[in-house]
Amino acid sequence: MFRKIPLAWLQLSREKSRLLVAIAGIAFADILMFMQLGFRDALFDSSTRLQQNLSSDIILISPQSKALISMQSFSRRRLYQTLAVPEVQSVSPLYLSLGNWKNPLTKSDDSILVLGIDPTKSAFKMSEVNANLDEIKRLDIGLFDRDSRPEFGPIPQLLQESAGVKTEVGGQRIEVRGLFSLGASFAADGTLITSELTFLRLFKQRTISEVDVGLIHLKPGANVEEAIAQIQSRLPPDVIVLSHEGFIEREKDYWRTRTPIGFVFTLGTIMGFMVGIAIVYQILYTDVASHLAEYATLKAMGYADLYFVGLVLQAAVILAILGYIPAFAIANFVLYTLTRNATSLPLVMTPERAVLVLVLTLIMCAISGAVALRKLNEADPADIF
Repeated sequence: MFRKIPLAWLQLSREKSRLLVAIAGIAFADILMFMQLGFRDALFDSSTRLQQNLSSDIILISPQSKALISMQSFSRRRLYQTLAVPEVQSVSPLYLSLGNWKNPLTKSDDSILVLGIDPTKSAFKMSEVNANLDEIKRLDIGLFDRDSRPEFGPIPQLLQESAGVKTEVGGQRIEVRGLFSLGASFAADGTLITSELTFLRLFKQRTISEVDVGLIHLKPGANVEEAIAQIQSRLPPDVIVLSHEGFIEREKDYWRTRTPIGFVFTLGTIMGFMVGIAIVYQILYTDVASHLAEYATLKAMGYADLYFVGLVLQAAVILAILGYIPAFAIANFVLYTLTRNATSLPLVMTPERAVLVLVLTLIMCAISGAVALRKLNEADPADIF
């Protein structure tokens, strides 16, 4: 494919302005794919960060619960019934609801996700939360997510100046006495963790007998699937029993298939792919059309059609690589950084995404080259005589 005389490159570089336009067009299509795929993955990653940080082997939820933003309560009794299963070591409830957080400086209200836990047990894998469990045992004390959006106020900075930051959630006084790192998501811009008793004081319409998520810890060496089967056989169908991984996948599936956001990001990726095909096709078609006489001459000299196929496909690969390099740099070092700083979403370049876009770019350019090959049929040696 790479011959002693790089004819494909010489043809492309002969018209430098056309080459630059082609590179810019492919880079634009690649950037569009990078951003859409990045937003889609950030959606899945941010929407499951809370689930990923839960310390549990098995999860209980209500069948009416669709996702974290629409959880439905179920009887706390179901959670304690699982203790009858020999493999179960301990259980703990998790309460969650959205409340109105008052910025302690500007006094503006913003919606925050409030989590209520049993402070005598470890509900999270986050070391900062576990280190401050004694703090939230006291009423009206909470832990604030330092990676929440800035609209909630400079809580980390205020905590450096004093032992606690006093504010309100839903009109009820609360004091922040510690921090942890979780991050914003499409469902919640910020998170507050309290004890279950403080949670019930903030949301007076809730009762301690109705929980949103049940966390089940198994004994060391217990088989998760067997434990799930035993729990399901003992409980009525008013709860769903999931593994930790199954709980995460259920959340991803909701955002992927049951909301327009997941579809929009996938459609954006497809549109970028189609735009790239159109751009590369126009460049290659124009290049082939402008060199028909030369191709006819080469045919008259005995060059086979396979030679020209390789020539056009080589030009397509060159364009793909030249367009991909600046697109990767712009997306990774500029656009991802700007978006991450502006939205607090986990938008980072991954090796899998970088390889996927490169493969899509090569396929995109190969398809364009294959379509442009039809113009070579017009290169008749008889036309030059």
